[in-house]
Amino acid sequence: MSINTAEFLNPVNTQTWENGRHLVRCVKVIQETHDVCTFTFGMGQPVLFFFKPGQFVTLELEIEGERVMRSYTISSSPSIPYSFSITVKRVPGGVVSNWLHDSLQPGDQLAVHGPVGQFNCLDYPADKVLLLSGGVGITPVMSMARWWFNTDSEVDMVFAHSARTPSDMIYGHELEYMSSRIDNFRLHLICERIDVGQSWSGYRGYMGRSMLELIAPDFLEREVFCCGPAPYMKAVRNLLEDAGFDMRHYHEESFGATPVEDIQQAEVHADEAEVLEAEQELLETVAVSFADSDVSIDVVMGTNLNEAALEAGVSIPKACGMGICGACRVKVNAGQYDMEHNGGISEAEIADGYVLSCCTKVNGAMEVEY
Repeated sequence: MSINTAEFLNPVNTQTWENGRHLVRCVKVIQETHDVCTFTFGMGQPVLFFFKPGQFVTLELEIEGERVMRSYTISSSPSIPYSFSITVKRVPGGVVSNWLHDSLQPGDQLAVHGPVGQFNCLDYPADKVLLLSGGVGITPVMSMARWWFNTDSEVDMVFAHSARTPSDMIYGHELEYMSSRIDNFRLHLICERIDVGQSWSGYRGYMGRSMLELIAPDFLEREVFCCGPAPYMKAVRNLLEDAGFDMRHYHEESFGATPVEDIQQAEVHADEAEVLEAEQELLETVAVSFADSDVSIDVVMGTNLNEAALEAGVSIPKACGMGICGACRVKVNAGQYDMEHNGGISEAEIADGYVLSCCTKVNGAMEVEY
């Protein structure tokens, strides 16, 4: 029997990410190096986070009572569409980077704006590319590399990343894995110095003309994507210009100030959200209680049950988020609700009072057995 995929997923209204303000929840924190963490975000309802590899988002945070906007490049690939990640280096004295490292935990909710950005690989298609990065500047070009790798692209990739020491090498194991699986991905890792006791078999020192010619002898024929600290990118530009490279095929992204127009747009969206939140406070709220956990929370009518549980500090396991797998099944002892599932629960279970929390809306006071 064939299944019409569009009809199968229609009840959960899977949405596509568009530039604007979105409330997301941190679902995972990964320690990449001693001072670099990856933060992964998702939504309670299925949302396809499609973006152009290389683009960035702006986080809207509240730190010490003040609204703070800070932009970070997306390090994940849209080929894994139901979540997205940013990778952040702790900066001495950095208000936002230190807050993220010290305070953001799985389950926390925040607002993001985007995705936006002109630096991306989809707008500049090429058969052969050279990806150059320094330090945490690896994030946008890693998004590009992951995209080509996951989509089985035939793009000929040369990836050269520079780090201070082997212990500062971000994504090192994943890059080695990628280079071992496909022939069209050639990896070159460079360390400025080697500390006492460290072993290193890659390049040492700084990127120069002779090193570049060893890494990519045909670099003059490649589309170049570069990101890193300002001195690194300046050195790369000078190197390419001196070699006679056609700079129309050079693209870079810096971690300087976010473009003013993007910040202004984010501020407008944040102000609109504050007005909306104030209006929602006047809306009717109902109590959702979780009997086994002995907790209760007041939510606005129409709130997703799984999200209500998270807000109450109760984690109901879920896998697909679409009402297919049945992992988030819970029993409702009493209350009003509306469920639109995709086959992950039987009619007998529904008759016994069970629901799939990922696709159930709260329509009145509820008591859940969880």
